[in-house]
Amino acid sequence: MIYLDSCLVIYLVEQHARWGETIARLVEQEATLGFAISPLVKCECLVGPLKSGNAILQQDYLEVFSEFALLDMSEPIYLHAAELRAHFGLKLPDALHLACAQHHRCEEMWTNDDRLIRFSAGMARNILAPGIC
Repeated sequence: MIYLDSCLVIYLVEQHARWGETIARLVEQEATLGFAISPLVKCECLVGPLKSGNAILQQDYLEVFSEFALLDMSEPIYLHAAELRAHFGLKLPDALHLACAQHHRCEEMWTNDDRLIRFSAGMARNILAPGIC
C-alpha cells in the first residue's frame, strides 16, 4: 500500500500543468500495490473547491477519493505525530500524514516534500524529484 500526500492528489485531480500527467502515469504503473489516503488528505484537498464554490471540482475529488483505500486516524496516530513534531520539528499536517502512513504500515509514502523524506526512515519518496519522474 502506498500513502499519497495531499499535494499529489491535488496535482492529480486538478491536472496540474507540470505534474498532473506524471502522477497519473505513476499511479497507473503501481496500481497493483494499491493506494491509500487519510481523512486529512480529503480535508486538505477539499479546501480549495469549497472556498471557491466549485461544485464540479468537489465532485471530481470525491470520485478520485473513492478509488483509494481510506485509512483511519485514531488516537495513536495523533500521539505518534506529536512525537514526530517534538523530535523533528515537522508541521502538524506533515507529522499526521507520516504518522498515519507508518501506523498503517504502508510500504511507501509518496510526496514532493523533501522534509518528510529525512524523517521517515526510508518510507517517504519524493516522486517528483529530478531523475525520478
